[in-house]
Amino acid sequence: MFQMRFHGRGGQGVVTAAEMISVAAFIEGKHAQAFPSFGSERMGAPVVSFCRISERKIRLRDPVFEADALVIQDPTLLQSSDIFKGLKDEGYVLINSSREAVDLGIKHVVEKMPRGHVLTVPATDLALKHIGRPLPNTAMLGGLAAITGIVRMDSIARAIGETFAGAVGQANTAAATEAYAYVAGKQRAFNPVYREAIAC
Repeated sequence: MFQMRFHGRGGQGVVTAAEMISVAAFIEGKHAQAFPSFGSERMGAPVVSFCRISERKIRLRDPVFEADALVIQDPTLLQSSDIFKGLKDEGYVLINSSREAVDLGIKHVVEKMPRGHVLTVPATDLALKHIGRPLPNTAMLGGLAAITGIVRMDSIARAIGETFAGAVGQANTAAATEAYAYVAGKQRAFNPVYREAIAC
């Protein structure tokens, strides 16, 4: 089972991101589960959502305490002392930022994780470019597909299309696709034999 935790702020589409990657998993014939952590729902308040993907039926219903991947949609949340709590030793971290991870005050996390497992992607910039609004969630999903290989990019695109119709869906897919290429390029820099098969 692959378990993910999405961290962001109200209005950034954190809950929708978890739901869309679960749809992508369903498209691939996998079992998936997505749900939010209930707390303050006001705009800008910290929000957490969870997703599990498995080849078998998922019976767990509790929050994700031990994560295979963290998706951090707002880098200001990195200052929270418990955001990395429960991250597995071989896990992945994807952060929405135009800066490199080592420049975000988390060098201690970068250095203890495998090379290429803690990366950034300028998801808000890509959202502004393609969507015209600072909504990073779909771009983060493209990056997540590239860094983890848990679902294919074409499945992410289909899930986005099922969530957003017409031109809005196309714009979000474009943001996700560019984010996928961006993160895949970073992965190749760390690993010359980067698993292109994960995109197939």
